[in-house]
Amino acid sequence: MVDLWEGLRHAFWLVVTFDAELADIALRSLRVTLTALIIACLIALPLAALLAVRRFRWRRATIAVLNALMGLPPVVVGLIVYILLSRSGPFGALGLLFTPTAMIIAQVIIIVPLIASIAHQSLRELWAEYHDLLISLNVTQMQKMRTLLWDARRALLTAALAGFGRGIGEVGAIMIVGGNIDNATRVLTTAIALETGKGEFALALALGFILIALALGVNLVIHWIGQTERDSRW
Repeated sequence: MVDLWEGLRHAFWLVVTFDAELADIALRSLRVTLTALIIACLIALPLAALLAVRRFRWRRATIAVLNALMGLPPVVVGLIVYILLSRSGPFGALGLLFTPTAMIIAQVIIIVPLIASIAHQSLRELWAEYHDLLISLNVTQMQKMRTLLWDARRALLTAALAGFGRGIGEVGAIMIVGGNIDNATRVLTTAIALETGKGEFALALALGFILIALALGVNLVIHWIGQTERDSRW
């Protein structure tokens, strides 16, 4: 209990004093995760729409693989990305290992299946409602996909939010490919792991509270966007 109150006090003090190190770690966490989220959405949402409107030979297998990859252990992703980006790997010449770019790549691989699977469920239900209408209008596959993505945008925000939650809380893969380098690749989750290992439980709790606050803040922003959109319709 003492550690908890000390962590709360320390967290409050770090926030109100605009601690430079904490701000740097928090901003880096947001920058890495939001960048990964945008890239993942650009991949996952069109894929989900394609799986909803088009029937092709390997469609069921693709859906099954996406659902299976939702449970892919992050440390395995980190190991694979590490091997690919290491000096002896095929992309070692790019020098991306132990950089924020490597962390973004790992997060994209982790959250794409999650976003695609959740989005596909929503788009598949919407496609069942729109199928006859869009077929009668004789629109192209791309127009069908754009229509579904636009009309399901609030549900897709939920899918994106799930991806953000998994990305911002990731530690295993990030530690492997980022290296937890101070002022370079250290983010909130890896800093928490480091401080806990050092026995600095108060600071670890402080960082944890900041992480929770960031996650809640993004949730509130997305909820506000959805609420604003609903109000604008009336």
